[in-house]
Amino acid sequence: MEYRKLGKTGLTISRMGFGGIPIQRIDAEGTRKLLHEMADKGINYIDTARGYTVSEEYLGYAMEGIRDKFVVATKSMARTKEAMAADIETSLRNLRTDHIELYQVHNPSMEQLDQVTGKDGALEALMEAREAGKIGHIGLTCHSVQVFERALELEWVETIMFPYNIVENQGEDLIRKCTEKNVGFIAMKPLAGGAIEDASLALRYICANKNVTVVIPGMAEAGELDENIQACEDEKSLTEEELKKIEDVKKQLGTDFCRRCNYCAPCTVGINIPSVFLFAGYLQRYNLADWAKDRYSTLAVKASACVGCGECEKRCPYHLPIREKLKKCAEDMGE
Repeated sequence: MEYRKLGKTGLTISRMGFGGIPIQRIDAEGTRKLLHEMADKGINYIDTARGYTVSEEYLGYAMEGIRDKFVVATKSMARTKEAMAADIETSLRNLRTDHIELYQVHNPSMEQLDQVTGKDGALEALMEAREAGKIGHIGLTCHSVQVFERALELEWVETIMFPYNIVENQGEDLIRKCTEKNVGFIAMKPLAGGAIEDASLALRYICANKNVTVVIPGMAEAGELDENIQACEDEKSLTEEELKKIEDVKKQLGTDFCRRCNYCAPCTVGINIPSVFLFAGYLQRYNLADWAKDRYSTLAVKASACVGCGECEKRCPYHLPIREKLKKCAEDMGE
């Protein structure tokens, strides 16, 4: 397993980490078994979040006795100082630890980022927790190119997590800037939320980009672990056959895959179209129905509110059938 420095944090981590979303489908014992295998095979980076229901708790149980084998990252969608301070304490309890190596601001919008960095914002709690030794470093995750670009200008941001895969490469220039600024780059959604079926090809594609510090595929069983390790450890250049397969995947998904570029906005009736597709993907591809519907319920305007005006489709650079996809999301989500 290749190891790298996670940007300016100075933490030494495995090139392949562990994405903690799918373990919501298994149990604490299954998670424990998986983490012990990871430790044996040299994977030391774990990503989870306050929002991933039981993920932190399962991981805390699973790390009992082997906590020193891992660099742990979690994240919170809290935007105020009070809420973030409370979430940090909850994360520490859930993870059964007295410190967390990396704590991240979870997917803020541009407006929410202002709140995070303002008076009594979440950043104040993160700074205080770092001073107290409860967390080691501070990062940010996002789905928006605009937020990614802004985050690179914020001195306190030590790492950035952003979707990067065969069909979502809109952040490639900014990923390169992460290297230039010594900001650790964490590639999430390596399989595009499950849309890319060939996991080995997807991971080979990502690891071919030397500006990616770590990639975090979600895993729930040992078979996935072994396959993913093999792909990430393969240092051979992508073959002509693999490059052709990559182009085929782009063509296949490029006509029917939301890259969350947000060019479709503003919706006439206020639907947050990329978020609808993001949450629906957790249900459609990960089979995490309850969690997906819970996140979907936070949206002020649901997919069913679509009036079929088609303005979003005129602006979509990928010519997605957005109205049709919103109708499907409304059916799947029940509203």
